[in-house]
Amino acid sequence: MIDTVIFDLGGVIVNIDRDCSVKAFQALGLKDAGTYLDPYHQSGIFLELEDGRLDADEFCERLGQLCGRPVSFLQAQEAWMGFISGVPGERLAYVESLRKDYQVCLLSNTNPFIMEWARSARFTPQGRALDVFFDQLFISYQMKCVKPHRQIFRQVLDTLGAKPEHILFVDDGPANIETAKDMGFLTLMPVNGTNWIPDVQKVLANAVTRRNRGR
Repeated sequence: MIDTVIFDLGGVIVNIDRDCSVKAFQALGLKDAGTYLDPYHQSGIFLELEDGRLDADEFCERLGQLCGRPVSFLQAQEAWMGFISGVPGERLAYVESLRKDYQVCLLSNTNPFIMEWARSARFTPQGRALDVFFDQLFISYQMKCVKPHRQIFRQVLDTLGAKPEHILFVDDGPANIETAKDMGFLTLMPVNGTNWIPDVQKVLANAVTRRNRGR
């Protein structure tokens, strides 16, 4: 029985465009930005930001050193926001509708720059922040750990008091899906930019059918 659905943010809830963000950081002076940024897993100071070893101010300072110029919060945020290429309203509406029957959570490798935007009224044209669509947000830099490490999944399970076999985990990262599947989660790996709603509906419907047959 599935009683919880956990979604990734980038590549699932929102569409992402890594190349746009790389170009934005290059424009700030980080010429080798492409070596740090990955659609699924960052490296260097970008990873240290996502796993909480650096806060926003420390990241700006370190980024400024690499760029050879001061970098403000807003400049860094604008470059990070290059990752976000769209926030499809139909996905948010579907996620919100699931809360009638399921506990719905978010588990994201992300950073304070993107979260400042996402958790504000700027997230949607209707002025609704990311938080209102979910029962709980699990944010990597707050948890001091990133996917695909097993530790972050264990923290989620401990916080929810849940069993992995009762959770559907939806993520576009192959390594993240592999870890979750190995730990016993039910998984679905959509492709960035595609409409995954029918696929989630099918998985949930099949789970209900199996439960009814078992009665």
